[in-house]
Amino acid sequence: MRRSTERFLTTHTGSLPRPDDLIRTMFAKEEGVPVDAVALAAHIRSAVGEVVRKQVTAGVDVVNDGEFSKPSYATYIKDRLHGFGGTSQPLQYQDLVDFPGMARRVFGDPGRARRKTPACTGPITVRDARAAQADVENLKLALGQVKAEDTFMSAASPGVISLFFRNDHYASRETYLYAIAEAMKLEYETVAKAGFVLQVDCPDLAMGRHIQYAGLSLDEFRAMARLHIEALDHALANIPPDRVRMHLCWGNYEGPHHYDVPLADIIDLVLAARPSGVSFEAANPRHAHEWKVFERVKLPEGKVLIPGVLDSTTNFVEHPELVAERISRYARLVGRENVIAGTDCGFGTWVGQAAVDPDIVWAKLHSMAAGARLASREFW
Repeated sequence: MRRSTERFLTTHTGSLPRPDDLIRTMFAKEEGVPVDAVALAAHIRSAVGEVVRKQVTAGVDVVNDGEFSKPSYATYIKDRLHGFGGTSQPLQYQDLVDFPGMARRVFGDPGRARRKTPACTGPITVRDARAAQADVENLKLALGQVKAEDTFMSAASPGVISLFFRNDHYASRETYLYAIAEAMKLEYETVAKAGFVLQVDCPDLAMGRHIQYAGLSLDEFRAMARLHIEALDHALANIPPDRVRMHLCWGNYEGPHHYDVPLADIIDLVLAARPSGVSFEAANPRHAHEWKVFERVKLPEGKVLIPGVLDSTTNFVEHPELVAERISRYARLVGRENVIAGTDCGFGTWVGQAAVDPDIVWAKLHSMAAGARLASREFW
């Protein structure tokens, strides 16, 4: 993972706005409409080339493929792994139970409403061993046309897969998690062997508190989070920690979030996990104050923080001076070389998600780059 040596680098969480025509084709595919696989692959390859170029133009240093081949950051695994079937299993968000009007708005999102989350109904094995390699090749092709500081590619963690796909097959949650971990090793190691930083998406370690484990005490939740991390570390055993970053998330939706577990209650578990980089929400109104956690928590040697300096659920374009201020708070506490500017979450978490207007997404990323330049003048 590229370290800051002369300025603050910028990145994002993974998903970016997809072209409208690609959205329509992927909607059709998710709904079972026959789609020309060769044409879709070519379309994705072309779109990845364009989104990489746009990231570099916007001033993003650590770029990716926008997750364009995936219907969402987590549910894509149903197309890559055997063992999942039946009808979708709806999730219940504890904070939205209190506000049913808001729940209708959140679940009415075109992308979220179409997501497919069948249960685990059989042994989990690799179904499509070629898919991750195709993603790698698309990104490598795109990188041949631009100059980027570093590159990452995201993949679902065992824990977040277990959150979205209910276990109806394995005898225990531990067995289920480790079965997922074994099956996901191929994808993780394919990304790492390509020379990209692997980002494992771990909303289960935060969002899981008010969805999957809402009925548990904090101590009980922490015990389950440890189990999720142990399975993740098992899956990452063959990848150097400095080639992996993890994304922590409380849910990429505009909502009350009043049941979100505080960062202070889980940060020790997160920092003990194998990945060197930690990407997390730090801009939205529920978590923007939590930079103060690092007044008390010492960042372990070798770890890098990637705090969100842009909110991924609102159409406000953050002022560069605010971005610089957010970066600077972390740099003063953990050291300038241990901070990379990021976003709270993705801007296209689900195909068709439209929380932030696509043109505004790119304006936000431009502003992040400008803010990183302002902060760099203070620290270098």
